[in-house]
Amino acid sequence: MAYQFSSDSETRFQKLIPQFPNKRSLILPCLFLLQRDQGFVDHDGMQYIADRIGNPVSLAHVHGVATFYTMYNKKPVGKFHIQICANISCYLAGSDSITEKVCEKLNLEKGQTSKDKLFTVDEVQCLGACGFGPVAQINDRYYENLTPEKIDQVLEELGRKG
Repeated sequence: MAYQFSSDSETRFQKLIPQFPNKRSLILPCLFLLQRDQGFVDHDGMQYIADRIGNPVSLAHVHGVATFYTMYNKKPVGKFHIQICANISCYLAGSDSITEKVCEKLNLEKGQTSKDKLFTVDEVQCLGACGFGPVAQINDRYYENLTPEKIDQVLEELGRKG
């Protein structure tokens, strides 16, 4: 696949260049722009970003940044990307029961995408809402203080939107 920023993302990229004198600082916003355009950032996308930013940014550096953060999808995901926090605070609050309910309801294992490409379920480490666990992030929205009943309602609503 030949990667290229959309015209909107290219405009944003050009505006970012003078704002970040240290070229390495461009990696995060560039990953975001490409993910917004493509839905994910794979190896070829990381190479595209390294090439666009240029020296001293290498593919290895972009890869290190992209794989450090869970907010960057390394493969295509469903229309509704369900990320359930499994860090200690959420786990102690019952995130395992939320993950179990989601996987059971959608008939998926963690890391899988439904055949209709509507849902992807992932377990992630720390969504930064430790006082409100269990927490799930679905696309850009947080769902806090979850119970199996609450997540069931959320999934029903998403299914209607699908």
